[in-house]
Amino acid sequence: MTISLPFFQTYGSHIDTISQKVHLSFALKISATVAPSIPSFLLFRPSPTQQPQFQLALVLLGRKRKMQLFVALAFIFQFQPVFGVTSCRTVCGSIAIKYPFGIDDGCGAPQYRQMLNCTNDLFFVTPSGRYKVQSIDYEKKTMVVYDPAMSTCAILQPHHDFVMSDIQSVIIPPTSDTVFALLNCSIDSPVLNHYKNLCFDFAGHSCDELYGACNAFRIFHSLTNSSPPCCFTGYDTVKYMSMNILDCTHYTSVINVDSLSGIGPLDWVYGIKLSYSVPDTGCERCTRSGGTCGYDTETGVMMCLCSTSTNSTRECGSMGDIGGVQKLGLWTNFHAFGFVLRAFIYLII
Repeated sequence: MTISLPFFQTYGSHIDTISQKVHLSFALKISATVAPSIPSFLLFRPSPTQQPQFQLALVLLGRKRKMQLFVALAFIFQFQPVFGVTSCRTVCGSIAIKYPFGIDDGCGAPQYRQMLNCTNDLFFVTPSGRYKVQSIDYEKKTMVVYDPAMSTCAILQPHHDFVMSDIQSVIIPPTSDTVFALLNCSIDSPVLNHYKNLCFDFAGHSCDELYGACNAFRIFHSLTNSSPPCCFTGYDTVKYMSMNILDCTHYTSVINVDSLSGIGPLDWVYGIKLSYSVPDTGCERCTRSGGTCGYDTETGVMMCLCSTSTNSTRECGSMGDIGGVQKLGLWTNFHAFGFVLRAFIYLII
């Protein structure tokens, strides 16, 4: 009996239908640990007169399987577990960003949340403004910032206060070798009267030197033909009393004052050096396991960020340390990966 084209149209359609059912059956067996049964159409043995049409049907089905193979490969890459870097940036400009700091929300220690801002440069953010970070010494746990609105030996700036939040004053205050110079003060200034004990000299220097050595401050001397009152003081003074209360028109700050003996104001380093503390949250354990220390943005609880999709409470690579929802997601990914891999094997054999 001669087999005509309608045989292919009929049986080709039947083959596609069986194939679809097989794939559906295979998908429903996602939890199975054995390979799916061989499709029933492969057990069909055509007669010699049916072989040309049947072979043509298999060729066309093979083309369809190529598309299925492509889709399977796409799913394999989609479902395979992700282990890579986190979304925490580790550098801003030329300055490395390490724990406890972070420039992305959820990175670093929660106590330092949103204290640093990275545009082209790194800035330390306080209630009174943004201060450019010049350096961070992670061994000495210090950060040097510069107030662009602060007067220096070279430039005279308008009135400006340096204000830190309460938590900043506790966990990252200015160091003891950072001195604030209050300039052009009134004779009624509290630091020259009731609180004059807050003023001091350092390394053999008095604040009067600034009026004679610095071009920016000589104008105060020329206006009165004498040096107006001034004061070297610590951060606590400007923390509790604003420039208006202190009754001084300008301020500047100098760092590393303990090493300035015999060095004039022109060669001083102007800025504010901060000393920060590192919370003891087990971050070293996290970093040793390849993770990045961060925190939950809703609860503030410490997290070990292991990848863009997997976090832990202590360290990476410990399933017992992963939360229930993340465990479920991780096992789902592995299960789906196994399913698609079996589908891939089935399609190529």
